[in-house]
Amino acid sequence: MIELSFSDISERLKNFSFPDIDLVVGIATGGVVPASLIAHQLQCPLRILTINYRDQENTPLYDAPMLMKELPEIPQQTHILLVDDVSVTGRTLQLAKSLLKGNAVTTFTLKGKAELVLFPQIAECVNWPWKAHQISYERST
Repeated sequence: MIELSFSDISERLKNFSFPDIDLVVGIATGGVVPASLIAHQLQCPLRILTINYRDQENTPLYDAPMLMKELPEIPQQTHILLVDDVSVTGRTLQLAKSLLKGNAVTTFTLKGKAELVLFPQIAECVNWPWKAHQISYERST
């Protein structure tokens, strides 16, 4: 497993050539932190799209990714950067793009399959710095 720090990610984001966009859309939960960093850097508005497909151990929970909350309000004809941390199969990004039809959508991930990838050379698992601080909301029995 590779360790990446916020500094590693921030430095790479600062030097990345992003397309012209109007809005950053992060896919919850993994894409929230990177989308927030990018929206801040680009001084763009941010929306969150809550789609779930895998559990914390990366095992699929459903037959296909599912929209878990109402779609955020997004005007048509918007240039969107759709952000997730990792894309293994591309199915979550495909669902998100279909939900955002009527807009120009460019996909972006930190690693994996997307139109733009921050760390294309990394194939193995990454210990993202924000994962250590996530709180589990599962009920204990």
